[in-house]
Amino acid sequence: MPNLNVAVLGQPGFSSSLAKKSSVSDLAFYDLKKGQAQITIVEPVRYPERLAPLFYACSLADMAIIVVEKVDHLFGEAIVMLDTLGVSKGAILLKGFIQKEQIAPLLQGTVAEGYDFIDDDAVALRESLLEAAASIKGKEERHGTVPVDHHFNVKGVGTVVLGKVSDGTIRKHDKLTAHPLGVIVNLRSIQKHDDDFDTASVGDRVGLALRGVDSDRLDRGHVLSDDPRIAAVDEFDAVADISRFWRAPLREGMVIHLGHWMQMVPCRVLSVSGEPGSPKLSLKADDLIIHLPGDKATIMHLEGGKLRVAGSLTLPS
Repeated sequence: MPNLNVAVLGQPGFSSSLAKKSSVSDLAFYDLKKGQAQITIVEPVRYPERLAPLFYACSLADMAIIVVEKVDHLFGEAIVMLDTLGVSKGAILLKGFIQKEQIAPLLQGTVAEGYDFIDDDAVALRESLLEAAASIKGKEERHGTVPVDHHFNVKGVGTVVLGKVSDGTIRKHDKLTAHPLGVIVNLRSIQKHDDDFDTASVGDRVGLALRGVDSDRLDRGHVLSDDPRIAAVDEFDAVADISRFWRAPLREGMVIHLGHWMQMVPCRVLSVSGEPGSPKLSLKADDLIIHLPGDKATIMHLEGGKLRVAGSLTLPS
């Protein structure tokens, strides 16, 4: 039963009209299940004060729903975040007296240009999401990867982590490496929407019971994987793809944050060369960035003012 992950942005609590809330931290999760269709909805909490929840919510998303109550810099920041992450499926719901013509120019050249405009009808939207989820075709692969977004200890069970399968397939009793710890863990059980399963594949939101590591040793952003291609870097060169909405040039000595999966890592810019729209950057990260070869990372500058998302770059192959 494949899972559809949906980020809902623009109106906190809007998802309560679509699904049942399951948990809240800096992310609010809502679950919806009907027959073979499974949906996880996520909203950022404590945004816009903190940019991280917006990044995490969009990073988890297969599609986005943007509720537009006013056209301001926060609407623009959400569009740029979704664009840098390549969330190409989505819908826009206009509130009040906002017209499509007002925001269409802001969407041009971004992933949101292809989003559907929908009516404020929770019943119709819920059925549309369930139909989209039911149409997903699952595919099993040899190796699997799960970035950790929550972890805790459960009495009688032990260490439990929550996350989305970002790549491949995981199986009950797999031996996975917890990166960057380098610890081998045994996958005791897999749950999806509170039901037990023997496998989980790309897009599935999972709860995993682990043997071999204490919850206290884990952190958000750690990655569970048996994929031999997994790499870790903390100093590298990359060519950036800067958003057309970003005005300030990246400069030597600037501290930016790179977001990948559930990681948001501070990095210092050691040098900048080339064109402003596609500069070559030399970067030194505070922590290892766990990734697969050729993955993209989002460039964020937390002191960037009204827009804090600068663009993206490709991590080393």
